[in-house]
Amino acid sequence: MRRSRQSSAVLPLWAKLAYTAFVAVLVPHYWQAYGPTNFLYFCDIALLMTCVAMWTESALLASACAVGILLPQLLWMIDFVATAMGMPVTGMTGYMFQDAIPLFARFLSFFHFWLPIVLLWLVLRLGYDRRGLWLWWVVAWAAMWVSYLFLPMPPAPVHEPGLPVNVNYVFGINDRGPQTWMPKAAFFALMLAALPAVIWVPTHMVLARAVRLRD
Repeated sequence: MRRSRQSSAVLPLWAKLAYTAFVAVLVPHYWQAYGPTNFLYFCDIALLMTCVAMWTESALLASACAVGILLPQLLWMIDFVATAMGMPVTGMTGYMFQDAIPLFARFLSFFHFWLPIVLLWLVLRLGYDRRGLWLWWVVAWAAMWVSYLFLPMPPAPVHEPGLPVNVNYVFGINDRGPQTWMPKAAFFALMLAALPAVIWVPTHMVLARAVRLRD
């Protein structure tokens, strides 16, 4: 109980308000532009969970988000910087430099760059909760099952180019079309196994060693 009382106000109010203001702008814009299914993406789930984590100062929620997106978003950050220098790594951030996309939309999407920094700051301030791995595992698998069972395969229809398709890459590694090198169900099963093995568990192990553990 002593640890709980001591950590009940470790985050500054200005940070909570600034983060919440950004989310309050992003959510209605994304809802109108892309629809509610856009919030099944891991990065958007983490964005919303982090808002709750900041107000409740929950090490569990912050740790879950860190486990889920630190590694993928680090790749986003690297590709963004490399693309800005004319040397893209994956091309995943190329849209951030397309003048055809409104500057405001690109400004909102820049949260992919700073959200991992916020999450690292949170786990450093709040401590790392080992249960975060299991919480993220449940949340992410649930999002993947919904995406696989109910959301469309790529590509997006011509009349709705912003419609979320292939959410969380459950049908393939790009949005131009579904993968064709194995049965659809087999690829989905592979993704269910690969994401924990390659991303979530390794991130959890690093954080558990490098950050103060939450009691």
